[in-house]
Amino acid sequence: MNPNELGRRQFMRHAAAGAAGAAAMRLCGPLGVRAEGAPRIKVGLMLPYTGTFAPLGTAQENGGKLGGRDVEISKVDDESEPGKATDNINRLINRDKVDVVIGTVHSGVAAAMIHVTKAAGVLHIIPNAGLAAATGPLCAPNIFRTSFSNWQSGFAMGSVLAGRPKVRKVVTLSWKYAAGEEFVKGFRDGYGKGGGQIVKDLWVPFPNVEFQALLTEIAALKPDATYAFFAGAGAGKLLRDYAQAGLKDKIPLVGPGFLTEGVIAAAGPGAQGVETCLHYADGLGTKRDDAFRAAYAHSFNSTPDVYAVAGYDSGLLLKAGLGAVNGDVGKKKQIWVAMETATIDSPRGKWRLSKAHNPVQDLYLRRVVGTENKYVSVAVKALDDDPAMKNACKMA
Repeated sequence: MNPNELGRRQFMRHAAAGAAGAAAMRLCGPLGVRAEGAPRIKVGLMLPYTGTFAPLGTAQENGGKLGGRDVEISKVDDESEPGKATDNINRLINRDKVDVVIGTVHSGVAAAMIHVTKAAGVLHIIPNAGLAAATGPLCAPNIFRTSFSNWQSGFAMGSVLAGRPKVRKVVTLSWKYAAGEEFVKGFRDGYGKGGGQIVKDLWVPFPNVEFQALLTEIAALKPDATYAFFAGAGAGKLLRDYAQAGLKDKIPLVGPGFLTEGVIAAAGPGAQGVETCLHYADGLGTKRDDAFRAAYAHSFNSTPDVYAVAGYDSGLLLKAGLGAVNGDVGKKKQIWVAMETATIDSPRGKWRLSKAHNPVQDLYLRRVVGTENKYVSVAVKALDDDPAMKNACKMA
């Protein structure tokens, strides 16, 4: 068994399906020999273990090593509550003295976290939250994102519809909070370049999932498609309600990948045929992804999703940084430089970081077929972030 295969298997053994971020510690195996008496590397996980986003944050974290050193994990349930975020992140940094922070899912919580980790100079890896500011005005040498910006997925889906001559009028539907607004902005930027018209933006207060009045309005507006952003249980309910309202076969429902990610079974027939764009898809067919999926299935008897990949990629990026300094967490600048210059050979395809530390990556068009978000095509190749955010990043 070669070292890469061993590392992957160790990662898989420590992984737990469906976690968006805790999986960053489902690592790729030891880097070198453990130095006798070397201090542990302290990793803080701040994720939603309860509430709307709990399915995306819940995980079992186990052993693993970084840079040949043992890992000590501290956990905080962020409850998807921005108002509690400052106290929670300060608990990890000031009480638990963590070397690395990994989190989170909710964009509002992530924003509050970044204000603290940026000031403290603590390495912060964002494995899921796509808020624009993280790699825009809040960017910093110690802040890294391994997932996506909300704008990227929206822009990719907008670009796809812009290329379809029969889709000239679209209604958008989303939760009214930072992430929802950014997903819609990305879609508007991508769709608008093809001359399409957004008839109306419809908003739902987060985390409300009462859609009936808005579905009635969509039926009356008669757009050529509906672009929607919801995630988790909210996405599952929308897919069911949209189909039950008789809209699914009349007005195609599309969105960023989180509209169908992890909710296909819960949505039932309402999910079938729905198209989305995301940085990962089932059935990419590459040797790298095939090996990853086979190992994951062997370990968990289930199919990996974008959240498993997010955790794996966070581990790969952290490995690149700590491997460059043999696990010496005191060499912060060397770790950051190694991470920002790394090319990550991910199951989703190779990606690199922009100067603002956001992934530059391929975005895929997917279609729900059976239990999978099946790969259809590359929607946009090597997509960077929103130009407005890139210009707003003033890296110190």
